[in-house]
Parts: sequence; C-alpha cells; structure tokens
Amino acid sequence: MASRFFYGSGSDSDSSSDEEEEVYRSGSGSEEDSDQDDSDSGSSSDSDEEGEEGRTGASKFLHDDSESEESEEEEKVTIVKSAKDKRLEGLESTIRLIDNAEKINDWAVIATEFDNLNRQMLKVTGPTPKVYIQAVAELEDFTNETASKQKASNKKMNASNSKGFNAVKQKIKKNNKEYATLVEKYRAGKEAFMADEVEEKPAPAPAPKPTKVERIENFAAAVAAGGEDDGFATVGRGGKTLQYTPESILKHLRVIVESRGKKNTDRADQIRTMQKLLEVATTPYQRIRTYMTLISTRFDLTATSTATYMSSEQWQAANEEYSALLSVLEENRQFLVSEAADEWEDDEKQPTVAEGETFFIPGSVVSLVEHLDDSLTKGLREIDPHTSEYIERLTDEQALYSSLVRSQLYVESLKGADKNGQDSMNRLVIRRLEHIYFKPANVIAIVEQAKDKAVLTNIESAVTATYKSGDVQSLVASICNYMFEHSDGIPRARAMLCQIYFLALHDHYYKSRDLMLMSHLTENIATFDVSTQILFNRTLVQIGLCAFRAGLIYEAQNTLGEICGSGRQKELLAQGIIMQRYSTVSPEQERLERQRQLPFHMHINLELLECVYLTSSALLEVPLMAQTSSAPELRRRMISKTFRRMLDYNERQVFTGPPENTRDGVIAGAKALAAGDWKLSASTFAAIKIWDLMPQPELIKAMLSRQTQEEGLRTYLFTYAPYYDSLSISSLATMFELEPKKIISIISRMISHEELAAALDQVNDAIIFRKGVELSRLQSQIVTLADKSTNLLESNEKTLEQRTQGMANAFQREHGPGARGGRGGRGRGGGRGGARIPQGDRRPGGQQFGGGALGAAIKA
Repeated sequence: MASRFFYGSGSDSDSSSDEEEEVYRSGSGSEEDSDQDDSDSGSSSDSDEEGEEGRTGASKFLHDDSESEESEEEEKVTIVKSAKDKRLEGLESTIRLIDNAEKINDWAVIATEFDNLNRQMLKVTGPTPKVYIQAVAELEDFTNETASKQKASNKKMNASNSKGFNAVKQKIKKNNKEYATLVEKYRAGKEAFMADEVEEKPAPAPAPKPTKVERIENFAAAVAAGGEDDGFATVGRGGKTLQYTPESILKHLRVIVESRGKKNTDRADQIRTMQKLLEVATTPYQRIRTYMTLISTRFDLTATSTATYMSSEQWQAANEEYSALLSVLEENRQFLVSEAADEWEDDEKQPTVAEGETFFIPGSVVSLVEHLDDSLTKGLREIDPHTSEYIERLTDEQALYSSLVRSQLYVESLKGADKNGQDSMNRLVIRRLEHIYFKPANVIAIVEQAKDKAVLTNIESAVTATYKSGDVQSLVASICNYMFEHSDGIPRARAMLCQIYFLALHDHYYKSRDLMLMSHLTENIATFDVSTQILFNRTLVQIGLCAFRAGLIYEAQNTLGEICGSGRQKELLAQGIIMQRYSTVSPEQERLERQRQLPFHMHINLELLECVYLTSSALLEVPLMAQTSSAPELRRRMISKTFRRMLDYNERQVFTGPPENTRDGVIAGAKALAAGDWKLSASTFAAIKIWDLMPQPELIKAMLSRQTQEEGLRTYLFTYAPYYDSLSISSLATMFELEPKKIISIISRMISHEELAAALDQVNDAIIFRKGVELSRLQSQIVTLADKSTNLLESNEKTLEQRTQGMANAFQREHGPGARGGRGGRGRGGGRGGARIPQGDRRPGGQQFGGGALGAAIKA
C-alpha cells in the first residue's frame, strides 16, 4: 500500500510539473503546433513510465540530469513578430474595446480608447490601415446616430458619459478630415474596400531557433542597415519613430502643441525635435510655424523645471530664434502673424498663397518679445546683483532692445493689414520707452548706436519722427509724443511719468514739475494699477532729488516727505519687501509683491534718498525750532516727524561720539547749526560720503554750504531777536560771510511773512526790532492748556466714532453739521483754543506767523 501511494503521488507530481512548464512556455510567447504537443506529451509519458520502472522509493522524485536546458530550447520554436504586426494587433485590440463600449453606450471608455487609438496611429508607418478607417467611419456614424437620438428623446446622459460623448463629438470630425478620401471610399463600398486588403501570407514553417549569439548579430545587422523590411526602425525616447520630412512637419508640431501643459513631457526632447524640423523645412510657412512653437516651448521649459528663471543660454537661443522669425516674416510679407487668425487644421498639405493675397497665421509677435522681456527682467530680479553673473546677464538687455525696435518697425509696416496693429504698436513703444527712461543720456546714446548696427536705419518710423540724430532728449520726447497721440489710459499715463522721470534725472526741475502738475496724476493715481503707482512714486522721488540738486530745499523736502516720511521706501519704490514680525500678508500676496520688484540696476539709492530728505528737513526744522522756542503758541508746528524723532533720540543719549554713518552726520550738522556754529555745520554736512554718488558732488557741497549760511542767519535772528533793539547788517555780513544785499533780501522776506517783528533802517544800515508784549508764565500755561484740551477733545471724538460705528456721523446728518457731537462746525485749521495752520500754507522754516484767537487777544 505504501509503494502504491508513493507511486501515485509521484506520477501526479510529474504531471503537475509538466503542466507548469507548459504555462510558463505559453506565457513567454512561444507557440507550438498541436500535433507536436501531442507527440511530445506522448513521448514524455512513455519515457516517464520507462524511467519509473527502473526507480524505486525517493529516487523517483530526483531530477534527471540527462535532459539539459539547451536541448529543451532547441526543441521549442518561437515565432518572432515584426513591429508592424504588433502595432496592427494593438490597433485591433483597441478597436475591439471601442466596439464593446458602443454596445453598452459607455462613452467614457470610447473617448479614452479613441485617444489611445490615435496615439497608436502616430507609431504606424506606411499606408493607413483599413481597419482604422473602418473604425473611425463607424464611430462617426454611431456618434451622429446617438446625437439624433438624444435630440429626439431629450434624455440626459450621466456626467461621465456626457463628458466623453462631447469629447468624441468634437474630435471625430476634426480627425476624419485628415482621412476624408479614405472614409468616403469606405462608405461607398465597404466590402470592396476591405476586400482590397492585402491578404496576409501564411506563417512560414518553424525553423530551428538560432542561438543567442546569432540573434544578437542579426539584430545589430538589421539596425545598422536601417531598413524596415524586417520590422526595425530607429526610435526615440517614448518609442516614437523619428522620421523628419517636410510633409510630416505639421504633424510633429501638432503633437508638440497638444502635449503642452501635460505632465511628464520632455521639453528638451521636443526642442531637439523642432531643431531637426527646421533643418528639413522647405517653405516659409513651415519655418514660421516651427519657430513660433520652438520659442514657446523654450519658455515652457523654464516653467516646468526647478529653475526660477530662464537661463542665459536658453534666453539667448530664444532671442536668436526670434530674430530668425522676424527675418522670415520680413522676407515673406504674404504671411502675417495675427492673434485673430484661424488655425490651419489640415496637416496633410501646405497652404498656398496667391500673389497679392495675405495668409494669416495664428500667434503674436508682440507677445513673444514681451515674454522675452519679462524673462530677462525675472532673471535680473532673481540673480544676486553683487556677482559677475548679474553683469553678464545685463549685457543681454542690448540684444533685447534691438529686438524691441525691430519688432516695432515690422509691426508699424503692417499696421494697416492687422486689426490690432495700433494696440500692438503701443505695447511695443511703451516697452521701448521703459528700457531707456531711467538711464543717463550718454548710456542711451551708446544703446542707440549698438541698435543701429543690428537694425536697418533706413526705415522711417512715425515713432521717432522728430528725433534728431545724437540728441537723446529729442528721442525720448518723440516717443512720448507718439504715445500721447495714439494711446490713452494706463499706457499714456506711463509715458507721461517716464518723460517726467527723464527730465528730472537730467536736472530739468521746472519742466518736470509743470508736466506733473498739468497731468493731474496726483489726483487719480489711486485708480491705476500697482505697477503704475510704483512708477509714480519713483517719478516723485526723482523730482525731489532734482529739486535738491537745484538748491530748492523746501521743494525737495515737501516732495520727498510723503515717501520718506512713511518709513516704507522699499515697498513704495518696489526695491524690497519689509518683513514685519506680525505681518498678515498671505503667501499669494507676498508672491505678487516679489514679482513687482525692480531689477537692481533700476533702483534708486535709498541711503542717498534718506540723506537728502533728512538734510532738507534739518535745514528747515532748525530755524523753526528756534522760532517756536520763544513762542509757545507755535510749538505744535512740525515739518518732519521723522527728523524730530531722530533728533530727540540723539539728545537723550548720555554720550554721543563722532558721526559714524549718514544719519549721525545729518544730526550732528543740525545740532551745530542750532548752536549757531554754521561753519561746523557746513563742514559736517560736506563730510558725508554719500554725496559722491551724485553727479558733480563739489557743486552739491557748495550748495549745502550756501544753504547752511542762510539758515544759520535765520536761526540766529529767531534766537536772539528778543535780546536786540537794533543790529548792524555789516556785522551780520561779517559773521555769516554773506553779502549785505543777500542779508537784506533774507530779512525782508522774513518781515513780509510776519516771521520777524522788525524793520529795516536803510540810512543807518541796520535792523530795528520791535518789542512785543511778552507772555507771562500764567498766559503761557493757559495757551498750553488750550492746545492740550483741543487734542483731548479730538481724540475723544475719534474714539466715540469708532465705538459707535458711525453713529456720530448719522447724528450729524440728522441734526446738521453744527450740532454737538459732530465735527462739521469746525474746519481742519480753525477751532477752539489753539491755532491750526493748514499743510498747504506752510512756508520755509516756519514762515507763517499766527497765534490763534486766544493768542491774538492776549497780545492785544
């Protein structure tokens, strides 16, 4: 019994192992004839029986080493299918899936498999398979039939089916246009069309399987020969056959365009593909389409990579390709790139343009050059400006400027043929202006000379109609005048601001100021976009710097006060982001802020700006403090809170050493001026090193010395007027080293502005001071109490309005502006107790005399 049990189990195990071997063989792709299988199984069973008769016990389960693996491989015959047959099998399998989905109206599967079918067709070489023509023709008929049924029954599909049905409906017509002739032939006679299919040859008799070395040698020979007779073809990444011919250019471009935005797309491989397409392109239309797609793909390469900006090599390549595109368009005027053009859908044939006609190609030359500009600006913004890489990248701006001017000339020549020609011109002209408005005249002249070498100069342009060769100011004026005539809104406002900035940069203060006042931009700048507001702030700062260089201290301080007094110069000028500790800025807002930042070469030196503002404030505040020291009713007047805070902080210090930075130098000069030592003050101001960054620093220092003399005289008179009955003008001239005529003019201005109670005695060449009634201690305290009471009343009213959420305003509207609790009965400058001096009526150094109603009564 035991032997029978082991014998039976042994036979079972042998048979199961044979069955497993058959499964693995069939899974590996080997195929054998059924007769051979039968004979093999019979012989194996005989050999098993014979072997088992000679074996006993456990020896029955031992492997027979007499049969080697090589002999088994020689007995099996593997049929190798060509790549063409495999592709056809893949097509047929996909078509079967579509047929099965049609039976159950599963449009989601139909849409997916239809896209898969078209992707498989891209790999098929040679004539179009007839099974594909049959499948797309029947799918179109089925789609039309379903659409008519839906219209008749008014039944709605579910969401997935509806989405798939709409996708197939849109794609099938467009797809069948490419095979219109074959589809019509199929519908004319389906059986005849399919009968013409070449019958497949019967498979050859299985030949002995070659050895591994022979298979490798045969494969290498087929690849070296490059022939497709044996099913071999050169393929690229992704398994796509690389065949570049003039007829297939549009198909390749179609595939590349449709893959934009998809994940796992190799943009670098697409760029190499289009470079090869340019080599085989024969017509201008092919080159234009290829160049436009290639440049766009280069921009996508940066968007999909880990780099935050476009590399210099990629940008230069894109700029060269853009120049080549412009050359093709300039040589072939019958082709015009327009945003409103329809896409050419027939990839099988090229468009033919008759003589005198214009063929429109969808796209935008202006958008490409704008993208080049934005990419360069982003690169300059991201690169560290203190490295050599920034300088090297900055040299690309010259090539970009030449491309902008060349694009402007091309668009201007076609302005009548394109509907959006004027809009495109405005976009290009404002870009050109924004590349030169902030540069000195000598730098612009160099840029224009380099541009003339790259661009034909014999073309007349309306943009530079009034430009005189070599005169940079006439160039900027001509460009701005063109924008004033042909644009409105934001482009016109930006052109105005650029011209004002340019004039202020070149020391034309009064022209820039008058243009700013006539433009009325100060009134409605809040309605413009953020970038225009930034340009407005930059222009305002440049006007203030221009006024300072011209010696107009009051105008400079008044212009710079709003920007520099806020403490947010970096943000307002788009030169940096101030990260606050408790900031509520969202990441999206922070990203937008960083995108608005200007490149380093466009920055205005913030340290120089602060020094100009503080110096102007010091020259105005020191005489004002001297004036208000003896007049308690004027103590509330203040010109610069920023300067006052710095001065108070410095005075609270126990020990103050020599000035170490710009702020310390300004404060030290102001304290010397307040002490009456104008010479020390002038030398302290002149010792500040930041003045060397301004053009002609010696003139700036001489102007500061002159201003310090004049303000020192005013400070002296304000401080010591109560102690003099008369004062000789000649002694003042000796003390402050000024001409007597200058001293007389300064004193006359102070008397006319009621800052100084005095009279000029021209006979004796002296100043006669009038003695007023001095306020007693009680009267001074009463005036101070009145001022504090007014402040307390205003703060209480503001707090009440905030807590009642506008109830005070509603009460005011109901009972009238003069009612108690409202603020309408008292203006900004008038009111109870103290004097209010309007901001717009301030004069230099506190040249406004007034003491309020109570002060006037006391003096009377």
